[in-house]
Amino acid sequence: MAENDAMPTLPKKCGPYISSVTSRGMNLVIRGVVLFFIGVFLALVLNLLQIQRNVTLFPPDVITSIFSSAWWVPPCCGTASAVIGLLYPCMDRHLGEPHKFKREWSSVMRCVAVFVGINHASAKVDFANNIQLSLTLAALSIGLWWTFDRSRSGFGLGVGIAFLATLVSQLLVYNGVYQYTSPDFLYVRSWLPCIFFAGGITMGNIGRQLAMLPFKTMS
Repeated sequence: MAENDAMPTLPKKCGPYISSVTSRGMNLVIRGVVLFFIGVFLALVLNLLQIQRNVTLFPPDVITSIFSSAWWVPPCCGTASAVIGLLYPCMDRHLGEPHKFKREWSSVMRCVAVFVGINHASAKVDFANNIQLSLTLAALSIGLWWTFDRSRSGFGLGVGIAFLATLVSQLLVYNGVYQYTSPDFLYVRSWLPCIFFAGGITMGNIGRQLAMLPFKTMS
């Protein structure tokens, strides 16, 4: 019998990227921190697009930070991103349906690019009316889900996130924290839920990838 046949076969070490080198609790903290800073960065960039187009208007006394953004916007978006990014893989495990569709970083980066493009369209592209813009962004957002997610849990969470985020935006505008130019959906723009839906799908994909990417140990 060959010597190699006598050697026991060792299982390959694979699993969640961060949990391969840390405890479960530390894994959760690290992923949350990474998602928080990703959310902060995206909030600064996307909010800059909206302000340049005069889609959102902040009172002068609260415009105190970089990129002409109110100081509370980046940390709020970062916190929401961390919660969403941790919630998606948690929901996958709870439902017993691990998400395996296009699980690679190149797909996640394309998803982020499409999300930024949807935001850019909402701020830069001129449409005949808000209804036409809302329908276009709704189609693009659903297309983003179909291209990069296709899970029922992802769609359901995206709809829930869009509803809650739109409700919070309505309350903030009602209390005078900021305002939208030409609102057509109570106090905000009618296309805003589409942006929140696409953002939820995007951060969910990032969170899933952080939780599932195999870690290659150093020899």
